[in-house]
Amino acid sequence: QVRLLESGGGSVQAGGSLRLSCVVREHTASGVCLGWFRQAPGKEREKVATLYTGLGRPPVYGRFVKGRFIMSEDYAKNGVALQMNNLQTEDTAMYYCAALGPATAGECMAAGSAHMRAWGQGTQVTVSS
Repeated sequence: QVRLLESGGGSVQAGGSLRLSCVVREHTASGVCLGWFRQAPGKEREKVATLYTGLGRPPVYGRFVKGRFIMSEDYAKNGVALQMNNLQTEDTAMYYCAALGPATAGECMAAGSAHMRAWGQGTQVTVSS
């Protein structure tokens, strides 16, 4: 069974940057649908980005990203990364890496949190003003 291990969370001031990493264990990270999701206290889990790896296609981002975040493949670590720039207080949340399982690239692009089948334990991101 695939395992997902996130790292890179922390505390930053508004306007700062963080880079999250998700390492895929027990499975190749190529040719699969991986995603980043986040959940703030009292709010529903929302999609940050999904990416079908190994195809060279761009990720699909949540509307709130507005060009501030970049999801990319990390071949060296068999996983994906999320570069987050210009972080704002509203970005404070637990960030999760997730995998969809067998899917097409189109299904991956449209996938929300309810579709994902495997989840990491999450990494906390806290942004202060």
